[in-house]
Amino acid sequence: MDMTKKNTEQDNDSTQHYDILQELGDCHTSVGDYIKAQQFYEKAAILCPDEAGPYVGLGVVAMQKNLLDDAETAFKVACRLDKNSARAYAGLGLVAQQRHHYKKAFDMFLKCLELDTDNLIGILGLFQTSCQMGSFEKVTYYLETYLNMHPGDVSVMYPLAALYMKDGKLEDSKKMLLDILSLDRNHRDAAYLLEELEHNMAQARQEAIQTL
Repeated sequence: MDMTKKNTEQDNDSTQHYDILQELGDCHTSVGDYIKAQQFYEKAAILCPDEAGPYVGLGVVAMQKNLLDDAETAFKVACRLDKNSARAYAGLGLVAQQRHHYKKAFDMFLKCLELDTDNLIGILGLFQTSCQMGSFEKVTYYLETYLNMHPGDVSVMYPLAALYMKDGKLEDSKKMLLDILSLDRNHRDAAYLLEELEHNMAQARQEAIQTL
C-alpha cells in the first residue's frame, strides 16, 4: 500500500476517533456525569494534543466541580491552542466572574463575542458583569445582534427590555416585554417590569400635562 495513502487513512481514523471521544465527553457533560466526561476529554486530548476542544471540555467540568484554578488552566491552554476559541474566552469570563473580577470577566466575554456574536454564554455573561459594574456600554449592540439571529429567545429579550428601559427607550422596552409575555405568559419578571414601566410612563405623561 502507498505510504501516503496509508498515513492519510491513519489520520482519518484518528480524527474520527477524536471526534467520537469529544462528542462522548460533551454528551456526559450535558447529563451531569462529569467523571465520565473528564475521562473522554482526557483521552481526546492525548489523541489530538493540538486541539482546543478537549481543554474547553475539561474547563467546563472543573467549573462544575468549583475547581476554579483547574478550570482557568484548562481554558488558558485552549486559548493558547486556538486563539479564536470563543468558548475558551467565555470560560475564562465565567472563572473571573466567579472570583468577582468583573472587569476581567467583561473583557473575556467581550473577546468571546468579538469572535462569535452567537455565543449565548458570552451574551448573558456580558450583561451580568455589566450589571455588576454599573456600565452598559456595548451590551445593547450584542444583545440586538444575537436576537436578530435568534428571534424569540426570551433569555436575551428580557435583559434587552431592561436595558431599553434604563436607556429611556420606553416604547421599545414595552414592545419587547409584550413580545416576551406573548411567548411566555408565566414570565413573572417580564410582567413585573412591564407593570413598573407602564407606571413610569403614566407618571411621565401626568407630569407633562401639568407643565402645559
